[in-house]
Amino acid sequence: MPSSSGSSPRDAELAVEAIRSAESLSELVGVLDADTVQDAYFEAKRVWRDQTDGWFPTSYNGEGVLPGDHVVVNGHDFHVHGVTHAGTDEERGFLRDHVSRFLDRNATVYCEQGMRRMYFDDFGAVCEMDDYGWSLQKVKELGGGSSVSYEADEIERLRSRLRNSVFALVEAGTGVYGDRFADALGDVASDFLTSKVDASKRSDFRSFRLTRKVAENPERLSELQTYYRRHLLPHPLERDWLSRYDTEIEIFTYGRNERMADYAVYHNEDAEEVHLIVGAAHQPGVVHCLEGHRDGRRTIEEFQLFG
Repeated sequence: MPSSSGSSPRDAELAVEAIRSAESLSELVGVLDADTVQDAYFEAKRVWRDQTDGWFPTSYNGEGVLPGDHVVVNGHDFHVHGVTHAGTDEERGFLRDHVSRFLDRNATVYCEQGMRRMYFDDFGAVCEMDDYGWSLQKVKELGGGSSVSYEADEIERLRSRLRNSVFALVEAGTGVYGDRFADALGDVASDFLTSKVDASKRSDFRSFRLTRKVAENPERLSELQTYYRRHLLPHPLERDWLSRYDTEIEIFTYGRNERMADYAVYHNEDAEEVHLIVGAAHQPGVVHCLEGHRDGRRTIEEFQLFG
């Protein structure tokens, strides 16, 4: 299928459906007329971004509600809310207000590990999932945690710090040269400072900039959630991409998506209304895995408690 802008609407629709249903990137090489898996990945990104704008209606369409996605599993309503978890007072107050309402109507609330201490430490009814501790254990089982792994992690931390410093510098000049030029300059910086691994985590200037804005004004959370829905491919494809370059980060990102979805389904017994508060970049993957439970593609039969 040609990847040019002259492709017909029907071709684009078929490509989107192929991307939506594929379990591996190799399945897309022929569909997208790509020469390699790498070419297929970036072409799929372009198609997904350009052809799915507006295809992701949220079940939260009014003011005064916490945006997210809704999946019904075994007759129970699971709501997934992606947030910045930047630790700002604005987001903290915003989330606590909404979660208080959830708890007042006896809903169950789970949050990504580390987020409870940041936002809900005094909310005894908010359950912290074990996704991060679980991922650490999985990496250890794979032989991670060695001195080599530690050195690689330190290099990644320094590179991430440099990237964010450059992005902050570009953003600081927005008042001088305007948003459009800042975006263009940020895109150039992203090309130089992001890796193949970053491509799957969407660690670029635009996500950096939007995250900072939303952290200061959480009423705009739906914009950040839409950004990740459009710029991250369906969970199996992003996980396949990361597995080719960094198995440890694959576990810390896409492995955690699966763990959080499985954790919530496994522990939910009676609650008909369940809310998961997770990082915005995790939201599409967690939703995909919940849909797997809904459709029978995933089960909790092999779920094991951690710790």
